[in-house]
Amino acid sequence: MEPFHTQFNLTKDYLAECFDESLPHGKSAKPNLLLPIAAIALGAGLFVYAQSFKIVGTMFIAFAVLELVHIRYRRAWWLARQRWGNNANNVVTLTIDDTGVTAKNLSSQTILYWQDIERIIETKRGLILIAKNANQQYLSKSLFTKELIATILANVPNQNTWVTSRP
Repeated sequence: MEPFHTQFNLTKDYLAECFDESLPHGKSAKPNLLLPIAAIALGAGLFVYAQSFKIVGTMFIAFAVLELVHIRYRRAWWLARQRWGNNANNVVTLTIDDTGVTAKNLSSQTILYWQDIERIIETKRGLILIAKNANQQYLSKSLFTKELIATILANVPNQNTWVTSRP
């Protein structure tokens, strides 16, 4: 494979695309509502039935409301954390060659070797490279040609492991 080099900025739009395309395939695709529901039930029970635990019941209810707000605004919160980080609005140099995928910026360098990639999920706007250690790397298709995307998909050691999602 001939090495491919490109550069892009970690802008708000790129990070939003990363979140939106990766979320359905991540560990927290469906938010866990069990914790806030249990906290509301416990807090309401303590507030109504236990005279000396009204403050604790109120704290459980407040915790549940905070958790529900976190679930509702998780995209905005994730984007804000990424934009506050060291790499926000910095240039990322991406290299794809025979060894794997290398992403380098001012403060870090990430190398994902082909043999460490368990599978590739192709989404409508990008590729999610999933490593054997469950780490994920998102690559936008806007950075590549169709031929390079086909080459990336072909470089996965076990051809039967990549999945194409439906748009």
